[in-house]
Amino acid sequence: MVRFLFRRLLFALFLVVAVSSSALLLTRLAPGDVTTQLGPFASAAEVARTRERYDLDRAPASQWALWLARASRFDFGDSFLYNRPVRDLIGRAAANTAALAVVALAAATLIGIPLGMFTGSRRGAAAALVRGVSLLALSVPPLLTSLLLVFIASRTRWFPAGGMTSVDALDLSWAAWLADVARHLPLPALALALPIAATFERLQAQSMSEALHQPFLLAAVARGVAPRDLIVRHAWRVSLRPICAVYGLAIGALLSGSFVVEYVTAWPGLGRLMFEALRARDIYLVAGCAAMGGLFLALGSLVGDLLLAAADPRAREAQTG
Repeated sequence: MVRFLFRRLLFALFLVVAVSSSALLLTRLAPGDVTTQLGPFASAAEVARTRERYDLDRAPASQWALWLARASRFDFGDSFLYNRPVRDLIGRAAANTAALAVVALAAATLIGIPLGMFTGSRRGAAAALVRGVSLLALSVPPLLTSLLLVFIASRTRWFPAGGMTSVDALDLSWAAWLADVARHLPLPALALALPIAATFERLQAQSMSEALHQPFLLAAVARGVAPRDLIVRHAWRVSLRPICAVYGLAIGALLSGSFVVEYVTAWPGLGRLMFEALRARDIYLVAGCAAMGGLFLALGSLVGDLLLAAADPRAREAQTG
């Protein structure tokens, strides 16, 4: 297990360096730079100072090497868009995305896995209806889902239509602020959770159906094991392998941030920050967001491997062998 964790940490380091370096170099090599944000009336001296401050006067390889040396000391440079250290910006955005991702993942798990157990072990109109809704949730793009939820929220006033807090949130107490954030969570969390819950339901249903036909489960039926115990205590654990295999990917995708959902719902997370940085050609902010996204992907992959090892001893032997 120690060797396995060491390999995963090395992979995480490689992924973060590769993703952030690629983002920095691609942003640098694309036409234009942050000086275009200065406007048409910027003087040549102002443009030159800006290029020097953000190392745009260096060759791309030289700029990358300088940035990598600074990043090794957790100095990711300054953001042109916000005129603040990138480290502070991505730390706050990552925390906001993490809070949203945890709620969305919990909702997707609590919805998708029980429904998958139901549709995988039952037949009839109710199971067919759940399968149809899951296919619909998988087919609708996140953009349409987000827009639909924003429309519903704006018409019904059941929950706020966007943002993370209300306008007067700064004047609230700590408990009132948390309650205000909780009121804003359902819209973006549901937009993120629906397709993942549908994925979990489809995978769990297929795996449950296959598990119920395993010889040892047929023998349990012959011994008179109750149907509920057969599903909950025996078939469910066997059917968890496909869910654990994709769980890490779901965690990584959620923690990396969703451009569409965060932008439509005005959630100040990593995905929205990355979009704004790309639009402004804020090179160091793009690289910092990419580094954090790569770290989250590696973390999600590690969690998925550990869950798979816990659910399937054969996978644990293969990983630690």
